[in-house]
Amino acid sequence: MLLSIFVLGGGVGVLSVHHYTRDDFPSHFIFGSATSAYQVEGAANQDGRTPTIWDTFAHAGHAHGHNGDVACDEYHKYKDDVQLMVETGLDAYRFSISWSRLIPNGRGPVNPKGLQYYNNLINELIKNGIEPHVTLFNFDLPQALEDEYGGWVSRRIIRDFRDYADVCFREFGDRVLYWTTVNEPNVFALAGYDEGEGPPLRCSTPFGVLNCNTGNSTFEAYLAAHHILLAHSSAATLYRTKYKDKQHGFIGIAVYTFGILPQTNTEKDILAVQRVHEFYVGWILDPLMYGDYPNIMKINAGSRIPAFTSAESKQLKGSLDFIGVIYYTNFNVTDNSDILKRKIRDFDADMAAQLAGKQDLFSEEEYTVDPWGLQQVLKKLKLLYGNPPIYIYENGQRSQSNPSLHDVSRVKYLHEHIGSVLDALRNGSNIRGYFAWSFMDLFELLDGYESGYGLYYVDRNDPDLKRYPKLSAHWYARFLRGTTTSRIGTIQLDKDPSLLSLAHLFQ
Repeated sequence: MLLSIFVLGGGVGVLSVHHYTRDDFPSHFIFGSATSAYQVEGAANQDGRTPTIWDTFAHAGHAHGHNGDVACDEYHKYKDDVQLMVETGLDAYRFSISWSRLIPNGRGPVNPKGLQYYNNLINELIKNGIEPHVTLFNFDLPQALEDEYGGWVSRRIIRDFRDYADVCFREFGDRVLYWTTVNEPNVFALAGYDEGEGPPLRCSTPFGVLNCNTGNSTFEAYLAAHHILLAHSSAATLYRTKYKDKQHGFIGIAVYTFGILPQTNTEKDILAVQRVHEFYVGWILDPLMYGDYPNIMKINAGSRIPAFTSAESKQLKGSLDFIGVIYYTNFNVTDNSDILKRKIRDFDADMAAQLAGKQDLFSEEEYTVDPWGLQQVLKKLKLLYGNPPIYIYENGQRSQSNPSLHDVSRVKYLHEHIGSVLDALRNGSNIRGYFAWSFMDLFELLDGYESGYGLYYVDRNDPDLKRYPKLSAHWYARFLRGTTTSRIGTIQLDKDPSLLSLAHLFQ
């Protein structure tokens, strides 16, 4: 599945080996794009919003000195952005709610200005025929809760999260059907509490990458994830008992995934691949599907991984209606079992495996356009978890941020991966939607504004932060309008009328 652009005898040509149109997807299948609150909203100090752990992390200089104080200013420009979504042809838009904009102290009174903003955004989307998919938490815990009791390392967070979710369900649930409780809990727990690469910057030597002042890498990632799972199940139970009969919505969680292959064909590396899946994906999904952590995690981590009570296990099991898949790239895996002999251990040591290229997870380099890993992930989810409904909530190509709109590699990436999704659908996977990450170039966790995934370029030198469609935005819009690429090999665009509308984009 490859769409290549090249010059043939002075003319522009397309080599396509995967032919599909939007009509090849089921009629109920949705296509969208996504962002998150701190990455796009801006207005960080306006209308009652208070700081979050992501604000604190960014202002400490960990994203090339950039921050989300202004970001893309979607807080003020949401109507214009919704019109761009209409022009692109999106069925749905995935965004997150800023907990501290809605409830500035993390608990207690609701901020009227924050409530008004999200009502306005949701109403604008629906008015324009775009379905809102809402995430409740994306790395941006109110700093007030972090300061008060340590945030996700305390069981007190479970009740506060449930109460926050209650406000969202009550205020927006008459128009929002799809709720993701937490985005990437596996990455958030590891980056924030083990490796010290993300907010709230908790870790301990010798494991932390950055200079953490608090934390304990040997167990806090497990503890934070444990409380995230309990908070999710508490919110899901609340929704099902209090709101679902009237609102008819669905609750899910979004997990970071990647394709994995053994570095060698040795039995040790093959077993290491299985451990990687269980430690990264099973860690989150096994409790939600089966009520407990994978056995290998409990064996290797021992008492450092918390145990669920029978009541908690019962509440966890089956507490999601869909899985949100976050997928970007692939890794090779090699066995590292010798590390289990270490007296001081963290998550990576317990996993006893190494990911080749893991250090490049947040780099500015482009991903290899090689979508076999996405199909592998989708197949595993189908086989291991009873083929649950899946929304691919993030999938996109990273590139260095620059004003060039000619993002051919992103077109290739989207073309191949959407084609891969179609293949998985034809193989029986219960996939309900695909969301390209991201709708526009935005504030990235570690890269700040140095790299971008956007369909739209944001001119940060323009006081109005004007948006410009990239080649990928034109390609995605063309696909969503039902236009196809051909599977007949090399084509001269000037000889193929069906491709003339796209030809100028490659010149």
